[in-house]
Amino acid sequence: MEATLTSLGAGIVFGLSAGFSPGPLLMLVISQTIRHGIREGARVALSPLVTDLPIILLSLAFITRLTGFNSMLGIISLAGGVVVITLARETWRSVSLDIAVSDGAPNSLGKGALVNLLSPHPWLFWLTVGAPFILKGHQASPVAGASFAAAFLFCLVGAKILVAIAAGKSRHLLTGGAYGWAMRLLALLLLAYAFMLFRDGLMLLTGSR
Repeated sequence: MEATLTSLGAGIVFGLSAGFSPGPLLMLVISQTIRHGIREGARVALSPLVTDLPIILLSLAFITRLTGFNSMLGIISLAGGVVVITLARETWRSVSLDIAVSDGAPNSLGKGALVNLLSPHPWLFWLTVGAPFILKGHQASPVAGASFAAAFLFCLVGAKILVAIAAGKSRHLLTGGAYGWAMRLLALLLLAYAFMLFRDGLMLLTGSR
């Protein structure tokens, strides 16, 4: 039960951070919403449900087939800590969104899937952070492993849908002070998880418990 709650908490923090942080997919959510309405923006937000599953499966297959599993997982965990610190820095600096709008046909889900699949960020996240979290949780119970991915995707998609609603109803919600404070809180939580990844990585490399 404790492992499941830990996995859920981590998935929620990472999902919200990824969902609200500026990036190509979020900009597409906002752009499609402003041009074509909330429904089109929400369709872009749903695209990780299409693209992340194969990325997760490939990341898990890659990591579990590595020789010297514990040592390699330790190195990956340390790399994940660096990635999370970078995410925390970017999240801390994300005090507002610079909204740009361009012309084009809707096809929102297809555009979102293409943007997400070709972006290096999902691949980097699942290889260095997400997949190791799933494997660590799975060692305690299959539910704990799956709960991280489920919580992450739910919060990721949910956050982007909220952004689409905000963009459709009131643009000032995306540039006000509340957004900045929320992002700073997420950045501090990300730093805590970076510390956990560094700790776990060192433990795996040294064989300590």
